[in-house]
Amino acid sequence: MATRVIILNGGSSSGKSGIVRCLQAVLPDPWLAFGVDSFVDALPAKMQAWDAGITFAADGGVSVGADFMALQAAWAEGIAAMARAGARVVVDDVFLGGAASQQRWEKALGGLAVLWVGVRCESAVAAGREIARGDRGQGMAALQADVVHEGVAYDLEVDTTHTESLICARTIAGRVS
Repeated sequence: MATRVIILNGGSSSGKSGIVRCLQAVLPDPWLAFGVDSFVDALPAKMQAWDAGITFAADGGVSVGADFMALQAAWAEGIAAMARAGARVVVDDVFLGGAASQQRWEKALGGLAVLWVGVRCESAVAAGREIARGDRGQGMAALQADVVHEGVAYDLEVDTTHTESLICARTIAGRVS
């Protein structure tokens, strides 16, 4: 069965978005790209002001509540529906719940051929990228660097600490069936 979905999981500032752009350039067929950042940006502003939504702590911690989880599940189902309708889709996500986050995606993507990719980056390097970006709470990259991978099973892992996004994308593209 041909790969319909590529899921990239990694902490904040690990390089997922750069890899996604490069994947779209190197894969021979067109692939739609969806990222958790776009999902969060699509939420009403009030969702960032209550416990049932998503909250960002001063130390970079991220907490999500029931309303956020319900909308995130609907988002995943929508992505799965696009893949079932024939689209090829690459998703960049941050599995704050580790294995539980992967299980939620597996439920939504049931029956589809998925390539699971772990995107790793040394905490100090990700923290430097976080500062350079200027759009993240400082500490988020360090807090997420390892926890997002806990209990997650991958088909492939890449490390952006010393490897450019294009090289990582070519490695991933080589595993797409």
